[in-house]
Amino acid sequence: MREVFDESGVFVRYEEKRVNLENGHELTHRSEEPTELWWRLKEAVKGKKVRIVVYELEE
Repeated sequence: MREVFDESGVFVRYEEKRVNLENGHELTHRSEEPTELWWRLKEAVKGKKVRIVVYELEE
């Protein structure tokens, strides 16, 4: 095995918003947006058989 990709950062931006509707109900809007890190990883592993391990970094 050889290392193909080694970077750190935010992989996907996630946002959750609660919205009140006119009829009094509440709805949750969720959105996910891939970051530049996601696109670089996608290009690095394209067409390769890989094993991906993810570690959460302390903030």
